Amino acid sequence: MKFLLLVHHNETNFAAMSDSVKRDLLAESVQLTHDLHARGQYLHASPLMPSTTGARVRVRDGQASVTDGPFAETHEHIAGYFFVDAGSLSQAVEIASRIPGARLGYVEVRQVLEIDGLPEVGKII
Repeated sequence: MKFLLLVHHNETNFAAMSDSVKRDLLAESVQLTHDLHARGQYLHASPLMPSTTGARVRVRDGQASVTDGPFAETHEHIAGYFFVDAGSLSQAVEIASRIPGARLGYVEVRQVLEIDGLPEVGKII
């Protein structure tokens, strides 16, 4: 089963951290991806740019409307993701508990609904 692990944290608090702490968190995340890869569970992972750099697109009556981010009135935003292959929800939760971002905010664990008919790709992105 495939799971998307969405890392949420407070962007303001993260921005206030020292560069060395940020580097340590990133190094820990990179190491986790290597551990998952060695177990055949790693599919992809990446941090995201701050929510202020994004856009929200809505289409109503055939007309697209674009709004600059941030999108939700919340203190915690999606900061990144891990896309993993896990045998069960409990296994995906165990992986999520190892993500450094879980200590800064939380990790939302969502099983991916796999559907037929989508193109196969060897590498995401």
